Amino acid sequence: MTYAIIETGGKQIRVEPGRFYDIELLAAETDEQVTIDAVLLVQHEGEVTIGQPTVAGATVEGTILRHLRGRKVLVYKMKPKKKTRKKRGHRQEITRLMINSISLNGTVIAAKEAAPAAETVAE
Repeated sequence: MTYAIIETGGKQIRVEPGRFYDIELLAAETDEQVTIDAVLLVQHEGEVTIGQPTVAGATVEGTILRHLRGRKVLVYKMKPKKKTRKKRGHRQEITRLMINSISLNGTVIAAKEAAPAAETVAE
């Protein structure tokens, strides 16, 4: 199993080809290809490549599936005996990213498998 650890939106995420992940909002349109160069670690067939701080020549390519908003987080502040109350809500903007491939030094070492074709049964 091949995976990579990338940094995006100030967070580190372990990604694998063929899976989608919810990350911080990216400034790109839906169905657009995105290349992430901030790859911190690549693991392929038991061989681990660790960057200092990033792996040179490693990239992760993905497709933006959609933009959405996360769950609402409520922040409630109250000072007892002072009649002071504040209730605030926040919803984080999120991008759903499908990982297509992981490349190292220009060679694709792992790619998303093609979806199996629908088989028709002739009777």
